[in-house]
Amino acid sequence: MELDGEAFEALVVDELDQLPDDMIDGLENVVFVVEDRPEDGSLDLLGLYDGFALTERDRYGMGEMPDRIILYREPLLAVADDEEQLREEIHITLVHEIAHFYGIDDDRLHELGWA
Repeated sequence: MELDGEAFEALVVDELDQLPDDMIDGLENVVFVVEDRPEDGSLDLLGLYDGFALTERDRYGMGEMPDRIILYREPLLAVADDEEQLREEIHITLVHEIAHFYGIDDDRLHELGWA
């Protein structure tokens, strides 16, 4: 599947808007970023939480850089056959990475069916 960066970002924003308010409302000092691929150039990683989980931090101080939730456009496009499947993969990836912000690890996400 192919989709330019602007159209892909619009899907990400739309899927973010579909997430439950109580999942989004707790996000503090977090930005969402779309990149083409992970640094290693692979297509294996769909998303990444880059920061300190809520369970691992005391509080933010002055001048802290925001945590980042990164979605990788090309890997997500590679696993999707159509827009419906792409939206589903974006949704799952967002939930997965937001869960890491809240301190939920991959083992627990797997138990919950989100890994």
